[in-house]
Amino acid sequence: MLAKPFTQQVQTMNTSDCFQLVPLTPTALNRPGQAGRHSCASAWAAQASLGRPKAQWVRGWSGWTPALAILTAGLWLGVAAVSLAAGPMAALDIETILKRIDVGYYGKPNLPLKTNFNYARSPADVEPFGAVKPYKEHFLVQMEYNGAGRGVPEPEHVDTVKIGFLGPIMPTVSVATGGKSHNEEALGIAMLRACRLAIEEANAKGGYLKRKIPFELCVRNDNALWGASGNEVIHLAYKDNVWAIIGGVDGANTHIAIRVALKIEIPWMTPGDLDPTYIETNIPWVFRCIGDDRQLNYILVDYAIRKMGYKRPAIIRSSNRYGRFGVREIRDSCRRLNRPVVIEMAYKVGARNFDMQLDRIAEYQPDVIFHWGNGDDAAYVLNAIRARGWKQPFLCCDRAICDEFVKIAGPNAEGVVCGYPWNPDRKDPKLDAFREAFRKRWGAEPDTYAAHAYDGINMLIWAIQTAGLNRAKIRDVLAYRPDPFPGVTGDIPLSAALDDAGEVFLAIRQNGRWVYHSREDLGIPRGPVIEKPRVEREQASLRLNQP
Repeated sequence: MLAKPFTQQVQTMNTSDCFQLVPLTPTALNRPGQAGRHSCASAWAAQASLGRPKAQWVRGWSGWTPALAILTAGLWLGVAAVSLAAGPMAALDIETILKRIDVGYYGKPNLPLKTNFNYARSPADVEPFGAVKPYKEHFLVQMEYNGAGRGVPEPEHVDTVKIGFLGPIMPTVSVATGGKSHNEEALGIAMLRACRLAIEEANAKGGYLKRKIPFELCVRNDNALWGASGNEVIHLAYKDNVWAIIGGVDGANTHIAIRVALKIEIPWMTPGDLDPTYIETNIPWVFRCIGDDRQLNYILVDYAIRKMGYKRPAIIRSSNRYGRFGVREIRDSCRRLNRPVVIEMAYKVGARNFDMQLDRIAEYQPDVIFHWGNGDDAAYVLNAIRARGWKQPFLCCDRAICDEFVKIAGPNAEGVVCGYPWNPDRKDPKLDAFREAFRKRWGAEPDTYAAHAYDGINMLIWAIQTAGLNRAKIRDVLAYRPDPFPGVTGDIPLSAALDDAGEVFLAIRQNGRWVYHSREDLGIPRGPVIEKPRVEREQASLRLNQP
């Protein structure tokens, strides 16, 4: 979101009809190359479209008269306005999409971009910069890929079709994790097991059907320095020659890894990193098949503030990136709803003494406590709170829903409320079959990370089967898929930002088990969601009228 005064813009084109917005200023008009590689082609194409004789063409922007510049700006702004007013274009079927992405090295597919009118279905009364009307709002229109990758032919000889896996499966010591890695290996191993199961099932059905060759999972560990994570992506892409990558739990490492994936131009699917900013990198190669912490924050805040009416929320969280970014929308939403967080305290991951944090929290007398961190840490924090005789409701992130939390917390777990990205209690033959196969293969129950990894890699397998062995086209069929993917975690609709836009739930520990509830089940009110871009609203948000 850019909260700046409105700046007039002009939409330019190059000879392959690639569009780009550049500021319409004298500096821009008189500086060849201001808009990157599009500028010169844009100038020539625009002058040709106006029917000017070649002898009268002037190289670069400097030869444009003010009148011509204004006319061109008006034409392109009019096109942009019509496009936005028309809203999302009709979805195409897969067969049509495949035909339209077959454009060679230099063509641009004629495909509609996914368009949303509200980012992340954010209620108007908790949207950021509520007192300012922006001139541009990001993440509402799908990112395009305009590179040459679609023209790369399939290799003639391939023994296996490789998919990369990058996740925390072995403990390490690193700056990124604040010393020895802590507890994320269990999440990574669950993801890896699910991916192996999906690969085995795909091979049992014939593997890569176009060539009758098997799929292969290439595995690398992701629990190291940020730079090392990038090196692992390079290894997967250039040494293992994988066609796509699935992985990511730690937000810091994943942010580095997907930037390397952008340079390589390889599809990346994330089933385990719930960092809201992950998808906000505007990388057209990045997908996520799990609801993020923004959505979990919204439903927890709506439950605590809008439904239960708590007035003095407090936060205690882990001091790493997961804890810091995980509570951001809780903190901001509470403030925007006039129930500001009275205190936020952090602890070192793996700590077992929380006296200092709880002593400080006690001074502010909260009536509800939010926690964000790993499951075992949540249990120890909860036990410390209950040992003091505190009765405040304890609201957590999804990582608390694990056997370790229940074992450590014991009877204190009763009544704990957690945000959760799906409903494991729903009746679905696909989910039942997955659970049975996972138990048989690994002798364990699949958790949320396993279930979403299973969905994520099946999305990649489907894309490879559909598009063939071309990374750009694999990316395309995922990005332009017209209908939600039917996963074991439920239908997975991708937003314009290529994020999972499906429903999230609350899990409440009741009578010794987790019970999953939708908003409707619990009657949790939601703030007004305005399905209209903020730049088109008469006011930016409802808070403009609040004192």
